[in-house]
Amino acid sequence: MSELITAELVDLDLSAETKDAAARSLAERMVAHGRVTDLEGFLADVAAREAQMPTGLDGGIGIPHCRSTHVTEPTLAFGRSASGIDFGAPDGPADLIFLIAAPAGGDADHLSILSTLARSLMDESFTGALRSATEPERTAALIRGDEPAGEPAGEPSAQAPVPEKDARPEKAPEAEEAPVPDASPDTTAAPTEATPTAAAEAPPEAPSAAAPEAAPAAAPFRIVAITSCPTGIAHTYMAAESLEKAGQAAGVEVSVETQGSAGFKRLDPQLVRDADGVIFAHDVEVREKERFAGKPTVDVGVKAGINRPAELIAEVRQKAERGEVSGPARGAAPMDRDAETGDGYATRLRKWLMTGVSYMVPFVAAGGLLIALAFAIGGYTINKAPSVAEHFVWADSTSWAALLFQIGSVAFGFLVPVLAGFIAYGMADRPGLVPGFVGGAIALTINAGFLGGLIAGLIAGAVVMTIQRVAIPPVLRGIMPVVVIPLISSAIVGFLMFLVVGKPIAALQKGLTDWLSGLTGANAIILGALLGLMMCFDLGGPLNKVAYAFAVGGLANPNEGSLKVMAAVMAAGMVPPLAMALATTVRGRLFTKAERENGKAAWVLGASFITEGAIPFAAADPLRVIPSAMAGGAVTGALSMMFGCTLRAPHGGIFVVPLIGQPFLYLLAIAAGTGVSAALVILLKGLRRTSHTRAADSPADGEAEVTVAA
Repeated sequence: MSELITAELVDLDLSAETKDAAARSLAERMVAHGRVTDLEGFLADVAAREAQMPTGLDGGIGIPHCRSTHVTEPTLAFGRSASGIDFGAPDGPADLIFLIAAPAGGDADHLSILSTLARSLMDESFTGALRSATEPERTAALIRGDEPAGEPAGEPSAQAPVPEKDARPEKAPEAEEAPVPDASPDTTAAPTEATPTAAAEAPPEAPSAAAPEAAPAAAPFRIVAITSCPTGIAHTYMAAESLEKAGQAAGVEVSVETQGSAGFKRLDPQLVRDADGVIFAHDVEVREKERFAGKPTVDVGVKAGINRPAELIAEVRQKAERGEVSGPARGAAPMDRDAETGDGYATRLRKWLMTGVSYMVPFVAAGGLLIALAFAIGGYTINKAPSVAEHFVWADSTSWAALLFQIGSVAFGFLVPVLAGFIAYGMADRPGLVPGFVGGAIALTINAGFLGGLIAGLIAGAVVMTIQRVAIPPVLRGIMPVVVIPLISSAIVGFLMFLVVGKPIAALQKGLTDWLSGLTGANAIILGALLGLMMCFDLGGPLNKVAYAFAVGGLANPNEGSLKVMAAVMAAGMVPPLAMALATTVRGRLFTKAERENGKAAWVLGASFITEGAIPFAAADPLRVIPSAMAGGAVTGALSMMFGCTLRAPHGGIFVVPLIGQPFLYLLAIAAGTGVSAALVILLKGLRRTSHTRAADSPADGEAEVTVAA
């Protein structure tokens, strides 16, 4: 395996002015040395990671990084900018740029090396040595750890002399005679504590003689922390190092579990039980989070762990002093944990709803497809069949159809409770599940349907979050998540759903159902176009999920209008990947090699109703791809409604065409939208190519090659 960084991957005079140009310049060095196979594909992955969260850090550091299938082995390129480049750090531009490239299946050894680098970036002597280095070879050696920071190559290290073995530090008698508490290997200890050698040399009588004069030293405040980021390469370990150093400075024991790309080693359970507080500095879901339930908790994004660790430590100590027990989750949905503390209510609401919808979708797919197959085998009267538990004929296809229908109906019956339960889970973690499911089941009982499930989930989460803010005596903390919170929250949610908000929501649900049943003409076409726009705007994101959940909710009590909505939603959702696949086939030279490869897979993804198949194209060129996809989706949704197409299956793409009303017109609507999107994206990309070509024909002095490369 090659070295992580070599002199050829170092640029001490990086002339780029933007972060995209810096990433391209450093990535070109990786391509030249065979570390990256596809420049454009790799840069698209870097840009997608950058879009999740800026990679600039305080102290003039930028660390663009990603995991990519275009990387052959873990690689690091380094650039130093004289003017500075904006990577979104709070304190301004970065002059030290590290481009970290990890393969999709990066090995643990090299990822460990990358984690060591990330920790080194928190050391001012290391960054100072990089700023003063004059030779690429010396710089690469510094980054690899082959040479100590602070000295030129070949000179001895100016470290402090190591004391002789019999030397003893001067200490107050109380400090020397106080018992040293047990500590795990991860625990940071203040250097002034008694060493094992000193303890061994003390006379046996000393502790007992001094005991009446000195009280035992108070145990230090103990914190356990979790750090993680989407890639798990850099921010994860930098936050860990920052928290550990801040803890050492504050006299606090901080033990960190890094949940990075190389997996994670769990903190000792006893260490977790003995902890006085918890810090979560993360941008992805904390794994096995239930271990930390019932403790004072600070929950922030990973960059907060890097930039303000002392504040986080102070905050968790204050919560412990007040007896405030925070819930293990604070505001961020388990499937999308990238929220900073300052996120607005609308952002958090979106994530809560997305959590519920995401957990609901598997029930939709299983139950809905089983019901659709039952209708295909046994006809549309199969819902009148008797229970298969009482009457089942093995050789009769109708009995098998009835079995499929009844299994699917049971699965479909979980939709609203699961939606409500996991909305509450996204708000308040595990304590929200019980009141959420109870509220969702009540919504079904009173015929409040899909809307009732949404409201029940939000109410349940809000109730649990309110209870969690109440100061609880330490003796009761252990039973709060399993007894007190489920009991009180379920009673409150049940009262509100049965007697306060349930009936108005049920009336609204009935009115919406009746409105859908009566949709005809222009109103239906407009609704179809609107749903198509929503399905294609964020390609599997919040708006896409809202439109899909709206359609699926209508299948619980199907009528002509709700079946038309389901057909329009699925048809529009198939358009973006199919359009990108068609465009890469017709005008492949407008796309990179990686995009052309993605286009082959997009045929299958689009045909299967997996809208996310267009995400790689949108990430690389959102201003051209997304508007094109929306235009085609709107056309398809409007045509599907105009043709009167219906669909009983909530998923399946072209594989459930036999279950579609007006199947040929339905396929025509999809083909029309696909053609519109493909034509638009080809047109827009062609115009960009033309403008670049014209610029290349009359470049400024010395800029021809740069313009063409853009």
